Amino acid sequence: MAGLWNHSLQWVLACFSFCIISISAELQQFEHPIKANGSLSLLVIGDWGRRGHYNQSLVADQMGKIGEKLNIDMVVSTGDNFYENGLTSIHDPSFKKSFAKIYTAKSLQKQWYSVLGNHDYRGNVEAQLNPILRKIDRRWLCLRSFVLSSGIVDFFFVDTTPFVDNYFLRPGHHTYDWRGVLPRKEYLAKLLKDLDLALTASTANWKIVIGHHPIRTIGHHGDTAELIVRLLPILEVHDVDMYINGHDHCLEHISSTRRKIQFLTSGGGSKAWKGDIDQLNQDGFKFYYDGQGFMSAELTQTEARIVFYDIFGKVLHNLDLSKELYSTM
Repeated sequence: MAGLWNHSLQWVLACFSFCIISISAELQQFEHPIKANGSLSLLVIGDWGRRGHYNQSLVADQMGKIGEKLNIDMVVSTGDNFYENGLTSIHDPSFKKSFAKIYTAKSLQKQWYSVLGNHDYRGNVEAQLNPILRKIDRRWLCLRSFVLSSGIVDFFFVDTTPFVDNYFLRPGHHTYDWRGVLPRKEYLAKLLKDLDLALTASTANWKIVIGHHPIRTIGHHGDTAELIVRLLPILEVHDVDMYINGHDHCLEHISSTRRKIQFLTSGGGSKAWKGDIDQLNQDGFKFYYDGQGFMSAELTQTEARIVFYDIFGKVLHNLDLSKELYSTM
């Protein structure tokens, strides 16, 4: 078994377009290069994998056009990659029908970095995490939690599904694949410790955390109480600039009323929920769109521009941020 794992790891390392910095007891770390001019651009999509249905293909078409315009370097997925119940195995045709054969534009043939959503946990999680999927489509990288560094920005991908009590206490008719997560208490404690250490070590000017579940939202699911209690304090202590999520099938921007953090939802990759808005929880609310679409981010050392688009490529909302260079003094 050890020999098989070593062979698989060597194969993955050989075909990655980025570099693995370290594999240790802490969060796995990767590097993705920035452009020669010192900038980085990317698209963010969430809640998408429906074999092209519910306008998934239309969103993908516009992603290709905007991706070409911005000359993107990579794509980020905020989870719920394959509906309704994740992948059944590494041979599940949904991988091709919902991913490889949908996002076919030339500009989208860049590295994809993905986290798991709650629907992914309803399938065979180990299949979706398996590096063998890269033999089918080399763009694919999905891990539970990891760090991606690009010099000017560090991205911290966090596995948020195990935080949510309801999936354990009231799963209903759903079955979740908790292999690698149990015992849950120890798993979450280690994840939070590792995230804290990684944020402490980061010297990037921009710090962006990515998870599936929202911390703040006026959408269908509402705020995730467990993340407000356990994750948000760590983000605030480390002055994280943005928290990007999916889960709510919408596009959304909320600014923290306490710190500088921006809460950004990109969960409009396919099926959306019209008119499902919480009118009473709007502190810091800036923008909400209850339709399909996606988000782009362009970053330099001191500037960041976030743009939300609908399925026609229309700009719905933008956010411009600036900051001084990070100093360790």
